[in-house]
Amino acid sequence: VQLQASGGGLVQPGGSLRLSCAASGSIFSINAMAWYRQAPGNQRELVATIFSGTGNVADSVKGRFTVSRDNAKKSVYLQMDSLKPEDTAVYYCNALIQELPTGISRNYWGQGTLVTVSS
Repeated sequence: VQLQASGGGLVQPGGSLRLSCAASGSIFSINAMAWYRQAPGNQRELVATIFSGTGNVADSVKGRFTVSRDNAKKSVYLQMDSLKPEDTAVYYCNALIQELPTGISRNYWGQGTLVTVSS
């Protein structure tokens, strides 16, 4: 099982980016999916979570970021609008995945995608 994140890049303040993360491999089901971020010198922090319905985002990004998922595509997305320099970080996707054929649930991380907000 793998998580592959994409969509990072360089954007000016006030701009937008959309991150994507797709799961692949021997998957029975995907439970919670989430996005974390880690800025240089900081601890990794939770940005957004989504289960089967509406997602939740951290207070620091509320009103600017939206999390969504497509179960058919085994994917989670993070729409980031009105980006600020303090949003600069490596963004990681995370998912709790029930594997085939064992049925064991494991926590998986994507490889990280860098978002840089700068003029």
